[in-house]
Amino acid sequence: MPLPEAPAERHAAVADGFGRLVAHTTDWSAPAPVDGWTARDVVAHLVEWFPHFLAAGGVELAPGPSASDDPVAAWRHHASAVQALVEQRGEETFSHPHAGTDRLADVVDRFYTSDVFMHAWDLALATGQEPGLDAVHATRLLEGMRPIEQLLRDSGHYGPAVPVADDAPAADRLMAFVGRDPAWRPPA
Repeated sequence: MPLPEAPAERHAAVADGFGRLVAHTTDWSAPAPVDGWTARDVVAHLVEWFPHFLAAGGVELAPGPSASDDPVAAWRHHASAVQALVEQRGEETFSHPHAGTDRLADVVDRFYTSDVFMHAWDLALATGQEPGLDAVHATRLLEGMRPIEQLLRDSGHYGPAVPVADDAPAADRLMAFVGRDPAWRPPA
């Protein structure tokens, strides 16, 4: 089923999908496709970076449990807080010193929901689950990033692109673009 177009509904769908992966994770120390990360680090990344991003634009999220202590509770709290934010305040203007000014719902969608979508792949592979990334959305993200590839690479948040076939599945092409090896599997 394709992801919804509206930012609040898309966040709900992507966060729910990630939440299912979180709920079915049994080994939080499992290595992840991001060098040096574990499954727990994937959740910690998502619940830690976005509150700081929002705070830089004057928006506060209530702190929740630590992913170090309880990644499941941390994710549930964080996903609920972001969902409430986008539903209740999504029409507000948000200005970030480095990301510019836009409608808050669009900022959440562009910077955060997209990150959750891509990190679902990391958590799924780390924990032996199926990522289930929507091919249409993966293609849309990839096409949106291609024109700003150098900016993304220069940011340090993306590794070098990994070569894949032009006809590889959309999720594989997206993840290869951001520096993940679609053939990655946890060490035996």
